[in-house]
Amino acid sequence: MAVIPRILVFAGSVRSGAFSGKTADAAQKELALQGAEVTRISLGDYPLPIVDEDLQKEKGIPENAMKIGWLIATHDGVLIATPEYNGSLPPLLKNAIDWVSLARHDGARSFRPLAGKVAGLCSSSKGHFAGIRCINHLRAVLVRCQMEVVTPECSVPEGSNAFDEDGNFRDERLRQSMERLCRTLIETSRMLSVRIEA
Repeated sequence: MAVIPRILVFAGSVRSGAFSGKTADAAQKELALQGAEVTRISLGDYPLPIVDEDLQKEKGIPENAMKIGWLIATHDGVLIATPEYNGSLPPLLKNAIDWVSLARHDGARSFRPLAGKVAGLCSSSKGHFAGIRCINHLRAVLVRCQMEVVTPECSVPEGSNAFDEDGNFRDERLRQSMERLCRTLIETSRMLSVRIEA
């Protein structure tokens, strides 16, 4: 019997009605439909200071960064839905990734939650280009953190018109794109899992 993969899903924006949040919701539904065990979180529930090496030296990695790190570590894969800010990823998301990437141990235990973890990516924007510039930046950042980022992605253009009243994509091509991304993320997460049991 195949192991049911655990996938963590979050958006790079916490704004009410954010297109990235709606995209993350669509991903959550599709992943569950395909048989994954899904955990959906909001980065807004894990506030963090701006990355600061002096602060890190004085106080260590912030507790909320470690909490996010443990959530990532105890799942087989991660799906991130990012908005685009000035052609790149938003500071909320980048700051969270940067803090988690600094983790090297938790007490006496070696702890590198991003290394080897499988990730799938979505992007969205209010315009026609669907956040394709920021998704490339995010992919580069995660690869630098030694994550295994799957090739399929789902980029959502014209976010204000992309979803129906039930939160589903109006465009069949977007639905197929999300289905392919989630299928690949599930399969790859199952094959390459480095999940830690809490």
